[in-house]
Amino acid sequence: MRVSLTPLRAAARGLGLAYGLASMMGSVMASGLVLGLVQPAAAQAQAAARGLPDFADLVEQVSPAVVNIRTTERAGEAARGPFRRRSPLPSPPGEEVPRGEGSGFILSPDGFVMTNAHVVEGANEVYVTLTDKREFKAKIVGADERTDVAIVKIEATGLPWVKIGDVGKLRVGEWVLAIGSPFGLDSTVTAGIVSAKARETGSDVPFIQTDVAVNPGNSGGPLLNVRGEAVGINSQILSPVGSFVGISFAIPIDEAMRVAEQLKATGRVVRGYLGIQPIDVPRELAEEYGLAKGKAKGAFVRQVVSGTPADKAGIQPGDVVLAVNGRPVDGAVDLRRTLGALKPGAAVALQVNRRGKLLDFKASLAELNPQVAAAGERSSEAASEPRSAGAAKAWGLSVANLSDAERQALRGANGVRVSAVSGGAETAGLRPGDVIVAVGTTDVTDVKQFDAVVSRLDKAKSLPVTVLRGDWAQFLRIPALK
Repeated sequence: MRVSLTPLRAAARGLGLAYGLASMMGSVMASGLVLGLVQPAAAQAQAAARGLPDFADLVEQVSPAVVNIRTTERAGEAARGPFRRRSPLPSPPGEEVPRGEGSGFILSPDGFVMTNAHVVEGANEVYVTLTDKREFKAKIVGADERTDVAIVKIEATGLPWVKIGDVGKLRVGEWVLAIGSPFGLDSTVTAGIVSAKARETGSDVPFIQTDVAVNPGNSGGPLLNVRGEAVGINSQILSPVGSFVGISFAIPIDEAMRVAEQLKATGRVVRGYLGIQPIDVPRELAEEYGLAKGKAKGAFVRQVVSGTPADKAGIQPGDVVLAVNGRPVDGAVDLRRTLGALKPGAAVALQVNRRGKLLDFKASLAELNPQVAAAGERSSEAASEPRSAGAAKAWGLSVANLSDAERQALRGANGVRVSAVSGGAETAGLRPGDVIVAVGTTDVTDVKQFDAVVSRLDKAKSLPVTVLRGDWAQFLRIPALK
């Protein structure tokens, strides 16, 4: 069964929705839960006795500030994603056709509306509908794909707006509500609790996890605390079927507001860029480097992009970044968020573990450019005449000295090039052309020194190496041959 994080853009309405609602009502009646519908007074009395909250006043207060957002595109244009709504009948080229639906909420009386970036992505036109049925054509002020936050503007004044809450005071187990337009059903209210905070999913956002029922079309709607304040933006669900199964995620409102202020001011978000590609520290490397027990802290530098602040500062692939400006780094995602929250030009002090040694570096951040940040792997140059390292044969390795051209390509780095692999080295994933820059915590300079280091090691144990493949670093343990 495939489980995926799914943006909550609305699916098309029609017989499928009617059938789903009918099936749901049939299940409710079969289970006997319909008694709660025909005996509302008794149900309310039971709820009051249990101390359950009553959200009626809150919903009445906040609902007018929650909007439905629908988008259109021109017929004949290519689809821009998996959630595009298609008309059952072809339309003449250039005609405006539905694309998708979502939700949003008003930030201020002058018409600024917050939603998800994926709700308005690729739209030719955006329409905002209020609860009083007034509809406005909206202008996209800006959208930020990395956090999935967007701001649109409608020309109106005196509008109701949603108050912003304090995420720092939000507690796991606290009641929260979602208001939005699941499957196009405007002003739908659902409730649940906060299941977790700062939930990591690999993105740049530390999500709020809840069990509030949200579905396609809830995207961009507010997650509200019991005081009627927005504490998040409903954004994704974890589901094997594309609809709610008990886990939903909201963007914390403090993260969203930081992005919103930049979007309102300039239409885009600028982030600091160091020029590295980090991953979480591998457990084996943490043990070899003597890092903290338990969950390894820091971020392992897989790549340093040439000409970037990290390159100029002296950061190398294989380094482990432990702290930024004195603040400990919890992992790769934490490092990306920390650097991204800083402005271009900001000075940063970095504490780095390089093969067990603590080093300090200073850099001045550049501006994040997605094309530069996604710089890919660069292939190694062709090998020259190999020169085997006899002491490494127990691990299935033959190595050679680097040529001058290879050293230049590696920006002067030392190491030895892998010329042939077999046995343990092949099992570990090494390839000819890889460059071994360290054995354990010892830097490698050339074949002679590599032989001397390896010859002192127990050939019955694994060989710990830091390897460069193109610009990318990884830490491996090569098992010994039996």
